[in-house]
Amino acid sequence: MIHANILLVDDEATILHMLKTVLHKEGFTEVDTAMSGEAAITACEAKHYDLIVLDVMLPGQSGIEVCPFLRKTTDAPILFLTARTSDFDKLTGFAVGGDDYITKPFNPLEVIARIKSQLRRHLKPAAAEARREARREAILDFGRFQIHETSGVLTVEGTESHCPALVFQLLLFLCRNPNRIFSKNELYERVWGDESVNDDNTVMVHIHRIRERIEADPSKPEYLVNVRGLGYKLIRKGDAR
Repeated sequence: MIHANILLVDDEATILHMLKTVLHKEGFTEVDTAMSGEAAITACEAKHYDLIVLDVMLPGQSGIEVCPFLRKTTDAPILFLTARTSDFDKLTGFAVGGDDYITKPFNPLEVIARIKSQLRRHLKPAAAEARREARREAILDFGRFQIHETSGVLTVEGTESHCPALVFQLLLFLCRNPNRIFSKNELYERVWGDESVNDDNTVMVHIHRIRERIEADPSKPEYLVNVRGLGYKLIRKGDAR
């Protein structure tokens, strides 16, 4: 049983009712709903959520427009619901802070499976952190930036940098394995763990989001580099490439 607070955001009452009913049957009892982006922002300011399902086509502000505002108050996984299927729309969702997308019309059981998958990844680090509370903070130091493993914090040149959960987990994995080359498939399987829904664009977007945080010039990366035809590796300064 996964105990979590979930927020469902959609302007269609029938979809909210269906998802809430299925979630209750799966044992999720803490499920709130909102029918607009503005209501979602208000809800997230008032309460902590472990996961948000966000419709793209909302009245007023769209889900794409609302997502950056939600990211100011939460690092919870955000799953977009969208009737759009182009790669551009999917990449836009990832770029503004989304973690996954589900195309309408959808099978409710697929939504539940994706929710559970995201929650396992999101809540597992929190549980591990609680078990390590008494241990000394482990810090991976790369000179320009540091990863604080226990507290889940990224600092860049001495300043804390906000890092969504999956971006941090991907960076942490690479920092634990410096100077090793990983293909996009390997990174997806190691960090996301869902081989069946592997999507190259997901890894590429998250690589870009890491570079935006740790590189002096993301267009000319010095730390997270691409090895043509092979994959990506994170350089530890002073070590051989």
